[in-house]
Amino acid sequence: MQIKTLIHPLQGCSPSLIILNKTPALARFQSSFSPPSLRFFTTNILHRGVKTSCISPGKELIFDENSDNSISLSKNEEEKEEEEEEEIEMEVKRGGLEKQSIWSQMKEIVMFTGPATGLWLCGPLMSLIDTAVIGQGSSVELAALGPGTVMCDYLTYVFMFLSIATSNMVATSLARKDKNEVQHQISVLLFVGLACGFLMLLFTRFFGSWALTAFTGPRNVHLVPAANTYVQIRSFAWPAVLVGLVAQSASLGMKDSLGPLKALAVASAINGIGDIALCSFLGYGIAGAAWATMVSQVVSAYMMIQSLNKKGYNAFSFSVPSTNELATILGLAGPVFITMIAKVAFYSLIIYFATSMGTNTVAAHQVMIQTYGMCSVWGEPLSQTAQSFMPELIYGVNRSLVKARMLLKSLLLIGSTLGLVLGTIGASVPWFFPNIFTSDKSVIQEMHKVLIPYILAIVVSPSTHSLEGTLLAGRDVKFFSISMSGCFLLGALVLLFASRGYGLPGCWFALVCFQSARFLLSLWRLLSPDGTLYSEDLNRYKMEKLKAA
Repeated sequence: MQIKTLIHPLQGCSPSLIILNKTPALARFQSSFSPPSLRFFTTNILHRGVKTSCISPGKELIFDENSDNSISLSKNEEEKEEEEEEEIEMEVKRGGLEKQSIWSQMKEIVMFTGPATGLWLCGPLMSLIDTAVIGQGSSVELAALGPGTVMCDYLTYVFMFLSIATSNMVATSLARKDKNEVQHQISVLLFVGLACGFLMLLFTRFFGSWALTAFTGPRNVHLVPAANTYVQIRSFAWPAVLVGLVAQSASLGMKDSLGPLKALAVASAINGIGDIALCSFLGYGIAGAAWATMVSQVVSAYMMIQSLNKKGYNAFSFSVPSTNELATILGLAGPVFITMIAKVAFYSLIIYFATSMGTNTVAAHQVMIQTYGMCSVWGEPLSQTAQSFMPELIYGVNRSLVKARMLLKSLLLIGSTLGLVLGTIGASVPWFFPNIFTSDKSVIQEMHKVLIPYILAIVVSPSTHSLEGTLLAGRDVKFFSISMSGCFLLGALVLLFASRGYGLPGCWFALVCFQSARFLLSLWRLLSPDGTLYSEDLNRYKMEKLKAA
C-alpha cells in the first residue's frame, strides 16, 4: 500500500538505492510537499539520476542533478496519498463494538435499531390498516384479504433477494470509493427490479383469478371475486414496489435510513387516509383499500428514487445486466432466496389450511396474522444490527470472537425482553379490543382460541432474528438455507396433522413449532465448535474472494 511507503520510506525499496541530496533546495521541497513522516538527508554524494521503485513504476521518486535535484510527484498521486492517510486515520479512530462493554453494546444496538424499526413497521402497518377498516364493513371481504395479501404482500418477500444483492453490491463499491461502479450497479438492479415487477403484473393480470381459486379451494369460491378485485388493483403497483425496494436497499447500503423512513411514513399516512375516505365514507370496501394501498406504494417508490437522486445518483437510469452480473446477483442472493421461499411457503400454507375451515375462521386468522406480523417485525432490526456489526468482529481487522459472542448475548437479551413485551401487548389488543377489527362475535371467538400459541410465536421471534442475522453476518448461508428448508418440512408436517383435529389453534401451534425449530437450530449452529463464533479457521471464508453478506 502506498501509504506504508510514506510512513516507512525505505520499506519496500531497493536496499542499494537510498535517496540522498546535497542541496538545501530539497528541504524547501520537503516542507511544502512531503508528509511529515518522510525524511530526506543531505550528503556530498552526487547522483546524476537516481530513481527508486518503492511500490510500482507509477509510484516513483525521481532525482535529477540537472534539474537542481528536484522531486517530481504528480498531483493525482499526492491526492491519493492524502485520501489513504485519511482512510487510515478513520480506521484507527474507529472504536467499534469490539472495545465496548455489554451495556455499551446494548445502548449502541438500541440507537442503531431505533430508526430502522420504522422501516420494518410501515409495511405491516399498511396491511393492518386495511384489515381494521375492511373488517368494520364485511366479514366476507375481511376473509378475502387472507388470500389477497398472500398474492400481494407475501410474494413480495420472494423478491427480497433484490434487497440483499443491492445492499451488498452498493456497500462493497462504496468501500472502494468507486461512485461510477455504484451508479452502474444501482442501474442494473433497478432494471432487474423493474423487469420482475412487470412480470408479476402480467402474471397477476392473466393468472391471478386462477391462482386465487386454487388457493381458496371449492368451499370458499365465494371469496374469489372480492379477493381478485383486491389483487388486480394492487397489481398495478408491482413495478413501483420492486423498484422502490431496490432504491430503499441502496440507501440502506449507504447507511441512510432516514430517507426511506420518510418515504414509508408518507406512504402509511396516505394509505390510512385513503382507507378511511374510500372505505368508511365512500363505501368502496375492499376495492377502496386496494386503491389506497396501491397509490401509497407508488408514492413511496417515487420518494425512494428521489432520495437516491439527492445523493448524487441517477435513479432513473436503467442498465441491462450482463450474464456475469446476473450470475453475481443470483450467487449473492441464492441461499437467501431459498430461505424466503421456505418462509413464504409456510405462511401461505397456514392461510391455505385456515381458508379451508370457513369464512369466520379465515377472517379471525387474517386479524391474528396481521397483528402477529406487526409484532414479529420488531425483531428484524436486530437481524440488521447483527449483519452490520458482527462482520468486523468475526473476520475484520479487529477480529474478536469473544466480543462477537458478547454482542450476540446483548442481542439475545434485548430480543428476549422485546419478545415478552410484544407478546403481552400483542395479545392484549385482540383480547381486550377485538372490536377494532370486527364486530362479528363468531370471528372474535375464533380469535380468542389462538391466543396462547399466538403469544408463544411472538415471544421467540426477536431472538430468532438475532441468531439468523448472526449466521448471515458469518456467511454461514448454506447452513441457513438448509435449516430453513428443514424447518419448513417440519412445520408443514405438523400443520398437516394438527389442522385436521384441532382447527385454527392447530395451525398456530404448527407456527410455534416452526419458529422454535428456527431458534434451536440457529442457536445450536452458533454454539457449536465449528460455528461462526468459535471457529478460528478463516480459510473457509475465502477472504480474498469474499462477497460480503
